[in-house]
Amino acid sequence: MTTNQPRKVYPTDLNDKQWNVIAPLMPQSSVTDRERGGRPRLHSWREILNAIFYVVKNGCHWRGLPHDFPPWQSVYHYFREWRIDGKWEKLNEALRKQLREKQGRHRQPSAAILDSQAVKSVEGGEERGHDQHKNVWGRKRHLIVDTLGLVRLVTVTAASVQDSDGGRTVLQAVYERISHPQPRYGRGGPLCRFAPSAGDGGYRGALIEWVKAALGWQLSIVEKAEGQKGFVLLPRRWVVERTFAWLNRQRRLSKDYERLTKTSEAFIYVAMIRLMVRKLAHD
Repeated sequence: MTTNQPRKVYPTDLNDKQWNVIAPLMPQSSVTDRERGGRPRLHSWREILNAIFYVVKNGCHWRGLPHDFPPWQSVYHYFREWRIDGKWEKLNEALRKQLREKQGRHRQPSAAILDSQAVKSVEGGEERGHDQHKNVWGRKRHLIVDTLGLVRLVTVTAASVQDSDGGRTVLQAVYERISHPQPRYGRGGPLCRFAPSAGDGGYRGALIEWVKAALGWQLSIVEKAEGQKGFVLLPRRWVVERTFAWLNRQRRLSKDYERLTKTSEAFIYVAMIRLMVRKLAHD
């Protein structure tokens, strides 16, 4: 005989305060949606998010979700749908603005840090290669973060892609979102407020000239001092390294397990969404 007892609470579940932060950003049903027909949604958005957060934190595959979550097919359906229509990126952007305001910052940053991280990938999938510098076979994550370490944009490529080429792709994408406002992204603010920095010497040379000529920004490079030995805390560079550490704590992101690079990007946004919701709900 079955009972209607509440399911077991997992550490990745949203508590009431955290749910209240993200609930206003979730899709709202409308009369138009109901008129389209089909079965009504059986599972709450909160439970769908709890299941997706469980996957990204614990690293299980979709079919390995505990049975007290909604069926894995339903959970994966919404994850994939929101990846395709850009919902994860929009949630990340909305929460990033809220968190910046909570900490007394402008909604849109005037500075950003660019860096990349090479990670091993499992067999199969698109965009895989070898990073000769770090001797890693897999993919490379190109991140733009603000001075709080919050991800503004991520692009995943093969690990064989040079930092300068990946940096050009992600900076171009940021430029398009700022200079060409669309309903999906909103206006980002004046271009003159944006001053990117790069956290690695691999971005020197042609990329600096291209950024200045094509985007009108001055890209500065944060490098180690000549003759430096041992650990030295470099300005701004530690911020993006901390972001990579946040991502590495998510078992689904310890390697790149995805067949599609867009799925890899979506999981990075999911990890940051969970982190920002917890920060916003914390007194």
